[in-house]
Amino acid sequence: MDYVTTPDGTQIFYKDWGPKDARPIMFHHGWPLSSDDWDAQLLFFLARGYRVVAHDRRGHGRSAQVDHGHDMDHYAADAFSVVEALDLRGVVHIGHSTGGGEVARYVARHGEPAGRVAKAVLVAAVPPLMVQTESNPAGLPRAVFDGFRAALAANRAQFFRDVPAGPFYGFNRDGAEVKEGVIQNWWRQGMMGGAKAHYDGIKAFSETDQTEDLKSISLPVMVLHGEDDQIVPIGASAHKSVHLLPNGSLKTYPGLSHGMLTVNADILNADLLAFIEA
Repeated sequence: MDYVTTPDGTQIFYKDWGPKDARPIMFHHGWPLSSDDWDAQLLFFLARGYRVVAHDRRGHGRSAQVDHGHDMDHYAADAFSVVEALDLRGVVHIGHSTGGGEVARYVARHGEPAGRVAKAVLVAAVPPLMVQTESNPAGLPRAVFDGFRAALAANRAQFFRDVPAGPFYGFNRDGAEVKEGVIQNWWRQGMMGGAKAHYDGIKAFSETDQTEDLKSISLPVMVLHGEDDQIVPIGASAHKSVHLLPNGSLKTYPGLSHGMLTVNADILNADLLAFIEA
């Protein structure tokens, strides 16, 4: 397996598939998953001649289960370590959920300053800020995230079964086609990672204010969000993000869930391809 060692000694697992001289696309996964969550996109773009790269965030998947650095600054810096090690240029960065926050900070702090990024996509992403504050009344109450922490600490295995079986993919909606394999694969990915990384990651994805990150990104950014997202409220995220981005565009999907990149991959992949090739 392939790993990059970051400046603080953390080993980050990555996949690098396709022609090394092809245009690169790098995928950033959501909490508490791994690069495997992008299977449908990796295969789709690989078949179209792209070079596809995806890594497991520190503490997640096959990366080192360290007890430190579980915050957006380290997430973004770790991604930059992978980009530098592979000498990727002209990259399109695509991030889902927490991975969208990682992309926003990466592009703002590393990608654009280093001249290594061409475009970015935020899919059901957490920016600019998930938690409810006086200045962010559309966010979710802090008690919601405290509940996540309590459930994870009490019985992570059960919590990681309940989330995909319920709101993540919209399987709790009347008439939904429940896909047991998708639920089990979410559980598998989550349980591969470390409890400490997942616990700390809740603070990272809920309390990191990325307003300034979004304002500073000048390159084209597409924001995609399902209108029935029960995990990341569309009003507190996508609608705000596109107004903060100097060169942002927004597309929303009626009835689609937070996990639309998996259960509606045909729709998402077509829109991603159109944006990349525009």
